[in-house]
Amino acid sequence: MRRREFLTLFGAAASSALCASAVRTQPPGKLRRLGVLSQGSAAEHPSHLFQEFQAGLSELGWVEGHNLAMEWRFSEGSFDPLPRLAGELVSLPVDLIVASPAAPAAAAKAATSTIPVVFIQVPDPVRLGIVASLARPGGNVTGFSSIASDLTGKRLALVKEVLPNAQRIAMLWNRPSQGAALVSREMMRVQSQLDLELEDLGVSARDELPAAFDAAVRARVAAVMVIDDPAMVSYRGTVVQLAARHALPIFSQYSEYVDAGGLMAYGPSLRALYRRGAVYVDRIFKGAKPSDLPVEQPAVFELVVNFQAAKALGVELAPTLVARADRVIE
Repeated sequence: MRRREFLTLFGAAASSALCASAVRTQPPGKLRRLGVLSQGSAAEHPSHLFQEFQAGLSELGWVEGHNLAMEWRFSEGSFDPLPRLAGELVSLPVDLIVASPAAPAAAAKAATSTIPVVFIQVPDPVRLGIVASLARPGGNVTGFSSIASDLTGKRLALVKEVLPNAQRIAMLWNRPSQGAALVSREMMRVQSQLDLELEDLGVSARDELPAAFDAAVRARVAAVMVIDDPAMVSYRGTVVQLAARHALPIFSQYSEYVDAGGLMAYGPSLRALYRRGAVYVDRIFKGAKPSDLPVEQPAVFELVVNFQAAKALGVELAPTLVARADRVIE
């Protein structure tokens, strides 16, 4: 047996033992009902991120069918159903709502001022009006910020490092998303500092993507920067296919695009962020108030590079850059 396989099996066994121990030591009490409001799709459930969240709950002793019931609501990438779905969770009622990302968080906040809400992956919860401040969120809402807008300069600097002669890049984003709009404005603000010009490729639906890439080609962009909210993540197959057709490198915030064939991603580890979400659920179930729990910012960041995509595009990656990567797709 290979060492890696042994460690994987050992880790799985240890995790199972830890989970079983947590269930045994969890004090008896009433069944807690946890609502989850997601902009994702029921067809992809459970996503790898929510698997991390559920694993975190299990490690803390919260196991479905034992002391936890989970109510899932998915808006299938759309914003319109979110107020109704949030209202359904409030009416059940649930004991706590986990909402991800920004639009579900806003909908959950609007639906209740009494049921605790824990949000995950909101780029700037203060500027979006979801909490009063990071240190003192106030009210019934707290959670985890992805600080996506704060990292735009770093991502654009990586584009220049990989493509030093680039003068213009495309910015592909989902126009209906307030979170994506926030990141796009920040990107526009810092572009001149890096001697770059951005071509705005905002779209509102998947069928607008071919025309967006045609516009990118006409503008002679050197690369495409994706602001990947749930809608853009669901479009990744189409986006990667169109980018390959036009030989355009894709840079993104999160690793889903790189795993699908994009060139590079830099941003917070969403797996770590969702795992931390379980900690706040546990603390609130045990009596903590959301107003006493400061909004957390990411502690783990990832640089992910797709070496296969670089070779296909004829892009040379400096050995120092590859050495800095947390993960390289060979």
